[in-house]
Amino acid sequence: MELIRGLQNLRPKHRGCAVTVGAFDGVHRGHQAVLQRLKARAFELGLPSTVIVFEPLPREFFRPQEAPPRITNFRERLSALAATGVDRVLVLPFNKKMRSMSADDFITMVFVEGLGARYIELGDDFRFGNSREGDFEYAQQFAEQYNYQVERTETVTIDGARVSSTRIREALLAGDFADVERLLGRSFTLTGRVEYGQQLGRTLGCPTANIRIERLRSPLSGVYAVRVDGPQLAGIAGVANVGTRPTVSDGTRANLEVHLIDRTENLYGKRLTVRFMHKLREEKKFDSLDALKAAIDADIHAARNWLASHPVDTDR
Repeated sequence: MELIRGLQNLRPKHRGCAVTVGAFDGVHRGHQAVLQRLKARAFELGLPSTVIVFEPLPREFFRPQEAPPRITNFRERLSALAATGVDRVLVLPFNKKMRSMSADDFITMVFVEGLGARYIELGDDFRFGNSREGDFEYAQQFAEQYNYQVERTETVTIDGARVSSTRIREALLAGDFADVERLLGRSFTLTGRVEYGQQLGRTLGCPTANIRIERLRSPLSGVYAVRVDGPQLAGIAGVANVGTRPTVSDGTRANLEVHLIDRTENLYGKRLTVRFMHKLREEKKFDSLDALKAAIDADIHAARNWLASHPVDTDR
């Protein structure tokens, strides 16, 4: 998959394509339906498939502290898009210039002049332009003038309800990972590089990998049974804490800490993927380090037992 950063990096070879645009946070099964249809139309028309995404997400630009937490960070989103088999991703910076761009300018500058789009696929809830007037019907008005086809992907539902990033966030907060997997089409993961922390876990006899989650906020919080993948690691059992570490910190910055069960590894600097399997409990503040250590020991025991009773599916 080719990554194109900004309109200024478009070249003549990028003109003439089948394109869609959206946030694609999570690249969930609703998004996947859009992308599969895009690829099918691209194949029929003999065109490469192109996906347009924004960075940061528009809601993060307008209200960074109030925006919903991301399901996938930028790197994870690109990886999930690549897994769908699309040919190209065009990343547009969402800034003051993009904010002020009208729907008409978006069509002419991005779809027509930038990409020379011949086919446009739009989700039924996607809006573009500074007044949010751009949608499927708006783009359709210009189809004949600019010589492109435009089609709309209908809503994907599971269990009678629409698949959406909001629904996934709600399931994550509830610890319903079976529902999360149904909606995503895969396990929920957080990825990041292991950093040096306070070394507190080591002093408590429970060394942890501190992972930068590369998000403004985390979409979930609590203590979880997990499996960890990374260099020389595949499906290793672990227990993870996601939250603000209220017992030992000021309780503001979100952290991901992972303890590998019955393993001793030098993980500093490595990029790990943490797969969330089961929620053990909510994060809480303890009165002492001894109480914290007792809770950690109980968490490890509970995670070990749960993961042992739910072995890895080697066919996945």
